Amino acid sequence: NGTGPVTLTKQSAAKAWCHITDAASLSGSFGISSASDIVTGNYDISFTSSFSDAFYAPAGNTSTATFATNAFTNRTEAAAKTTSLYEWSTSSANTAYDLRFTTLSIHGDRA
Repeated sequence: NGTGPVTLTKQSAAKAWCHITDAASLSGSFGISSASDIVTGNYDISFTSSFSDAFYAPAGNTSTATFATNAFTNRTEAAAKTTSLYEWSTSSANTAYDLRFTTLSIHGDRA
């Protein structure tokens, strides 16, 4: 009938999302328990409940203090991507920058 609540189990909806501002402060989120500023240009988020594997798909965008948009999914092999944590870096012209904000959504199957 189109008026009942939507059940998101086993559907393609984002299982977690967040808006992170300066100093890795969560200004809004769902399915995210915390965000951390590791070092200049490196951040991580922890999930409230684990994904079934580490093959989930993060998508989003980042802006530095000068509002130059950067791809935030710059991830090296050394960066953590586990079922309960995701780490990424932000940079422009191969120079690490602290973010002004990041918006992020994670798609995948929860454990």
